[in-house]
Amino acid sequence: MIEIRNFTFTYRESDAPVVRDINLSIPAGSFVGITGAAGSGKSTLTYAMNGIIPHCYPGDFFGSVTVDGLDTCETSLTDISQIVGSVCQDIDSQIVTSIVEDEMLYGLENFGVPHNEIEKRVEEALEDMGISDLRDRVIASLSGGQKQKVAIASILALKPKVLMLDEPTAELDPASSLQVFQLLARYAREHGTTVVVVEQKIALVSEFADMLVIVDKGTIRFADTPANVLAHSEELLEIGVNCPRATTLMNRLAADGVYNGPVCRNVEEACYALMGILGGNPVGRALAESEAIA
Repeated sequence: MIEIRNFTFTYRESDAPVVRDINLSIPAGSFVGITGAAGSGKSTLTYAMNGIIPHCYPGDFFGSVTVDGLDTCETSLTDISQIVGSVCQDIDSQIVTSIVEDEMLYGLENFGVPHNEIEKRVEEALEDMGISDLRDRVIASLSGGQKQKVAIASILALKPKVLMLDEPTAELDPASSLQVFQLLARYAREHGTTVVVVEQKIALVSEFADMLVIVDKGTIRFADTPANVLAHSEELLEIGVNCPRATTLMNRLAADGVYNGPVCRNVEEACYALMGILGGNPVGRALAESEAIA
């Protein structure tokens, strides 16, 4: 779905490339998480995927970026936006109307969706995000999480092949963040949509992503399954990516030869692994038995 080859970009006002020699392939229907330290080049990478670079931000562009077979330099931003639907970090800046239904209709009418399709698309998108009851609400009265879902639903109504989100949970509490990711994962699975998410919460995104991409100083340090990437927790910490503490603990036990199982992505997996390690003594067996009963 997305092919990036030898991509290097320097903003017009900059002296040095923000990203350089980027090579990345994103299969259709995959769920990809992108993370890295502040200023590492994550946003620039996504701007290249949704056509904002080079159409909105001028600069020196080397290499190629294709989306669904279309070269982003040769294809208009309007045409790219019908393939790639983007949700920015500042939701309030993206919302252009005052009523949820009007927000849903705005993109559909601007892209010339046939009138007889609009109602069905609105209903389906609201249902997919679990916010059908918000259709007639004033957007200013909604919570941050509800606004986030409205913004995503308005993009889903356009039926993009790629859904790109820049830190969609930055202003949400843990429960709302989890719910947004669950909805995104379910939608991607049911519709075959490719999802690309820039997200600082690596523990959260690793629960849902097929691939984690770690950007470091304008280059890709890792692009692999979450388990394979999190196996490098010490290296990730050195470049400013905070791994789950449970992952770091189990990786250190693995390095010391105490643990030889799969990488643990969360506390639950780490607890299960630790009970296996402790299974050889009475306390460990009691913990394991109580967990089995629970």
